Amino acid sequence: MNKNFKILTLCLAMMPMASMAQQGLKDAIGKYCLIGAAINQWQSDGQVPEADALTDKHFNCAVAENCMKPESLAPAEGIFDFRVADKFVSYCEQHKLKVIGHCLVWHSQAPDWWFTNGYAASPASKEVLKARLIKHIKTVVGHYKGQVLGWDVVNEAIEDNGSFRNSHYYRLLGEEFIEIAFRAAHEADPDAELYYNDYSMGQPAKREAVCKLVKKLKAKGLRIDGVGMQSHNGLDYPNLAEYEKSIDAFAACGVKVMITELDMNVLPNPEGFGGADIAQNFELQKRFNPYTEGLPAAKQKEVDQRWLDLFKIYYKHRDQISRINLWGVSDGGSWLNGWPIKGRTNYPLLFDRQYKEKPVINEIIKLYK
Repeated sequence: MNKNFKILTLCLAMMPMASMAQQGLKDAIGKYCLIGAAINQWQSDGQVPEADALTDKHFNCAVAENCMKPESLAPAEGIFDFRVADKFVSYCEQHKLKVIGHCLVWHSQAPDWWFTNGYAASPASKEVLKARLIKHIKTVVGHYKGQVLGWDVVNEAIEDNGSFRNSHYYRLLGEEFIEIAFRAAHEADPDAELYYNDYSMGQPAKREAVCKLVKKLKAKGLRIDGVGMQSHNGLDYPNLAEYEKSIDAFAACGVKVMITELDMNVLPNPEGFGGADIAQNFELQKRFNPYTEGLPAAKQKEVDQRWLDLFKIYYKHRDQISRINLWGVSDGGSWLNGWPIKGRTNYPLLFDRQYKEKPVINEIIKLYK
């Protein structure tokens, strides 16, 4: 075998590897569904060019991490502030990302004035809250009519045990607030898709309750296009068999299934921690923050395997899943560095603190080849 032939053989062998390295997640997964991330304000304001490069290579859709939530858009009664959210939508247009609106109704990050009688301490009446809810939804959805693919209309309205969350909305309006929200959103933009979004969706009782809700909305002639499974996962939760059952169950309800807030908490958790309720807050202790200098090789291997186990499920159900959305771009910007314990160093995403791709990305891409 001559020298030139050896070089040619080596080059041919290396070509698939080079091609894989050039591919992004959207090149592989995008053949089957949307793949995106939550974008924070720093990035949509143009302050993180390193994140822009990853976004351009790997994603075809995006969710605003915070700037479309009610407390951001409606700081006071009668006042709407769309400046930051408009920048996010412009960013998505510039980077060719489909826009997902998040979120219209949530018990958390809602402005306090929504639930009170003016600035007094007394609670708002049922009629007042209903009117405020409808006005907010129609104003926000109407403002972005034709620019947003779909909206998380209602977020986290059901507890893990299947009961309705005892939120201000529920106490004043009962479960009717969900119907009000979906109806108002559809009236404001008849072409936008409408979703219900929640965490702990692998819990059997929650799965059953969400399916019941979807069927009830459909029976009343209301539009609901999809169910978002938030998927704030860990190394030992959720139970993957139950998680997979939920994908099948929601799809059987005749709606799209979306993996909406995907990340992985790789740190040890304090006793009593569970779900993704942002109200949880625990004291920082060294034993809950063991990897400040990086993950040991054995732990990284465990984390990589968990990512592959999840994406094997997503690939298996690729005909049912319409979107996979990571909750953040890089490890350094993830909310899991500050929740449920502030000041931790977590490694929950597919890109590290230097905005470099983790090797497991290539393994995920291979699954979809």
